[in-house]
Amino acid sequence: MVQAEIKTRFEVGPITFIARHELWDGNIQDHADQGVSIVVQGIVDGEETTLLRFNCFDVERSYIYGPENPNLKSDGPMMLAGRTEGSTGMGKLYRMDPTADGNPIGWTIKTMKSKLPDMLERAGYPEIAKELDLEELMDTLPELEATARELFVSKRNVVKHNRGTDIFEAGNIRFGLEMRRLPVGDGGLAIHVLSDLGGTSEKSYVEETELMAFDLFWDGPHYHYGPRNKNHRIYWDRTLVQDYLGWVLDKIEGKKLGAMIERAGYPGVAADLDQDMIDAVLPALTTKAREMLDLGESLTGHPGLPLDPTPNMVSN
Repeated sequence: MVQAEIKTRFEVGPITFIARHELWDGNIQDHADQGVSIVVQGIVDGEETTLLRFNCFDVERSYIYGPENPNLKSDGPMMLAGRTEGSTGMGKLYRMDPTADGNPIGWTIKTMKSKLPDMLERAGYPEIAKELDLEELMDTLPELEATARELFVSKRNVVKHNRGTDIFEAGNIRFGLEMRRLPVGDGGLAIHVLSDLGGTSEKSYVEETELMAFDLFWDGPHYHYGPRNKNHRIYWDRTLVQDYLGWVLDKIEGKKLGAMIERAGYPGVAADLDQDMIDAVLPALTTKAREMLDLGESLTGHPGLPLDPTPNMVSN
C-alpha cells in the first residue's frame, strides 16, 4: 500500500510554515540528535527568509528569533550588560525547558497560537506581524501540529545491522563482531552490543535488539546509541582517537558500557549488566577483533575492511 506524501508546507498570508525531519550527527552537526524542525518563513527584500525556527528534537529543544536577520540586536537583562550587547547576525536562541514545557511540538504550537505576532516583531519583522491573519492562523496550526507529530515518528532514522559473524555471550548481553563494507567503499570492523528484549525464550516472543553499535571504519569511524531506538550517532575525532578498538575496549573495561546502554534507551538492560561476565569474554573478543582488523589490512590496505559490500538488514 502506497502511503500519501505528508504535507509539510502551510501558507498563512505573508508567512509559510515548513516542517521537516532532521538527523544530526555528533561532531558533524554539533551533537548527536534527531527530531522535527518547524520553520516560519516570509519574503524579506524579495528573498525567502527564515523568520523563526523551532527545534523539536530529542535533545535540542530551542527556538530562534531572526536566524537570518543581521540587524537583530541583543536585549539581554541589565545585570548582564557588556555580555549581551551588539548584533550577532545569528539570531537570538532560547532553549525550551523540557521539565517545565513538556513536549516540544505541543509547546511550539501552543506558543504560536498566542504569541506568534509578538515573536515575529521580536525577530525584527513588525510589518509581517501586522499582516498576519490570526483567524487563518488558528485554522492552520492544528494541521501543522499533526504533520510535525507524524514526521517525528514516521521519519525517525533508525538502522538494523547484521548481528555479526562471531558472537561472545556476556550475561544479559552479547557482542557480535563483523567486517563491514558500505557500497561507497568505507567500512571496517563493527562491534554490535546485543540483548534479548520483549519476553523470555521459553514463555513468549523475544527479539534480539542492538543496543549499541561501534563502527570502526577507516574513513568515517563512529558509534550509535540505540540503532533501533534513538539512533544518535557520534563520529570520532580522528586526530584524538586513532585506535578505535582500543577506545571501545577502554570504555568497556572502565565500566562505561552500562551508562552508554542507558543513554541508548535501555536502563533495564544496563541495570542487569554483569561486569564479571563481560570481563571474562574480553580477552577472546579482543584477540578475534585484532585478527579481523589484520585480515582487512592484508586484503584491502585498511584495517577490518572486507572486499565486498555487506548490506544492513534494514536501512531505515
